Amino acid sequence: MESILLLFICLGVGVALQFAKAFPANSHQVLNQFVIHISLPALALFYIPKIQISSELLFPLGIAWIGFLLSWIFFATLGRLFGWSRKLTGCLILLSGLGNTSFVGFPIIEALYGNKGLQTAIIVDQPGSFMVMATLGITVAAMYSRGVPSAKAIAMKIAFFPPFLAFAVAILLNLIHTDFPDMLQSVFQKLGNTVTPIALVAVGLQLKLGERSKHWSFLALGLFFKLFMTPAFFLLLYKMAFDQSGLSIDVSIMEAAMAPMITASVLASSHGLKPKLSNMMIGVGIPLSFLTLAFWYWILGGI
Repeated sequence: MESILLLFICLGVGVALQFAKAFPANSHQVLNQFVIHISLPALALFYIPKIQISSELLFPLGIAWIGFLLSWIFFATLGRLFGWSRKLTGCLILLSGLGNTSFVGFPIIEALYGNKGLQTAIIVDQPGSFMVMATLGITVAAMYSRGVPSAKAIAMKIAFFPPFLAFAVAILLNLIHTDFPDMLQSVFQKLGNTVTPIALVAVGLQLKLGERSKHWSFLALGLFFKLFMTPAFFLLLYKMAFDQSGLSIDVSIMEAAMAPMITASVLASSHGLKPKLSNMMIGVGIPLSFLTLAFWYWILGGI
């Protein structure tokens, strides 16, 4: 469970660095750009060529794609009803619609379900959460950041988004059943492994849990949707409506219950979508999710 310890250490380091004069005030912006331009593309280039595409992907993939659309519909509707700002709505869509299916998800799923469970978790994450972030995520970030961009502007934003470019190359390699040389794969893996520490330090640099913060009510709503409503929806959909069962389904529902995605916070912050709230969603959501995940594991074990 070193990965879990790494999460808290990096988050704590980021908070501590707020008081270090050697770090400029905009350090988090530089770290965010490194994650977007270097770490995430490397992650795609390492993992995606190795995925085996089959019909077994459908239920795990649904967690990411359906979950994000559910968040988009839910918060866009509430935003219109209550007159929220576009930046607030966009922030809640991203952070509540994208789950931390890898850096929190992988170690937890492996601990609970073993290596077979981890194989399903990788499907939820790479062709699921990662691609949703690189397509629908960047679409929401562009739409809600400033004004209402044209379809062409959004398409250009997606096309030149570094993780999406890497994904396109990686999926092409997957389709032609080839991969990079071993030495290059090792480089991509090492660069990809920097996502968690760098992104969490950036989150910690911006994290301020002020008692008078106006974001607490939105934080509670966003986390309630992500940690309770989303897994409950998939439990009803997969287990009750579709009458599905087995390890793959249980792992998929557990992945739906993961805390908000760290990269979603990076994406929201880089587009000016309520950075303080997005970082609170990570800083509070990750520790809280360990309790809620225990609850869902107990529920699944009793069905």
